[in-house]
Amino acid sequence: MKVYFCGSICGGRDDVLLYGRIVEKLKNFGTVLTEHVSSSALSDKGEGALAAGPKFIHDRDVDWLRQSDVVVAEVTQPSLGVGYELGRVVDMKKKALCLFRPSSGRVLSAMIRGAQDGDLFVVRDYAEDELETLLDEFFANLKL
Repeated sequence: MKVYFCGSICGGRDDVLLYGRIVEKLKNFGTVLTEHVSSSALSDKGEGALAAGPKFIHDRDVDWLRQSDVVVAEVTQPSLGVGYELGRVVDMKKKALCLFRPSSGRVLSAMIRGAQDGDLFVVRDYAEDELETLLDEFFANLKL
C-alpha cells in the first residue's frame, strides 16, 4: 500500500515531532511516499530552494498523490499546501484521513471538516495519546 502523508511545511513546523510519530506508524501499513515531511531538517522555507524549483515539487507531489492508495493529513497547523493537496484528494476520490487536535486552541477550517464523506474522506479530532490507536483503527477498517 502507498500512503501519502500531508503536514505543514511552509505554514509552520511546530508539529514536526508529531509528524515523525505519524510517519513511523504509517510505515507499518505501507510505503510512505512523503516521509520527508516529517524530517526535522526541513525548515518552514520548504523545499523551494531545490534547484529543480516549485514546479518540480508540485508535479512530483501531485504524481505521488495519484499513485497513493490512501492519504493521511495532520491538519492542526494551518497550511495552504495541505489544503491544496486535500482539495486534489477530494477531486481524485482518494480515501483520506484528516487528523485535528482541538487542544491546539485552533478551529479547523469548515472546508476540511465539511468535506467529511462517510469512509472516503474522514475527519477525526484526537488527543496525542490516542494517535497510534486511531491510526490502527482507521487502517484496520480501510477498504480499498
